[in-house]
Amino acid sequence: MAKQEGIEMEGVVTDVLPDRMYRVELENGHEVLAYAAGKMSKFKIRVLTGDRVTLVLSPYDLTRGRIVYRHK
Repeated sequence: MAKQEGIEMEGVVTDVLPDRMYRVELENGHEVLAYAAGKMSKFKIRVLTGDRVTLVLSPYDLTRGRIVYRHK
């Protein structure tokens, strides 16, 4: 079975939680729980409250996502 592609969206980090977890408010007003992608940790890219980010949502659970890019 092929792996499903995620849904890419943009949002703003509203809260930094323990264990590299973040609460992100999407452009459409929904709030999701997201974690930083492995490459962001590898290259020590820090995500802070108020940062604009791009995240990928799972097609199975739209309340959780993975942060893949922090906008400058």
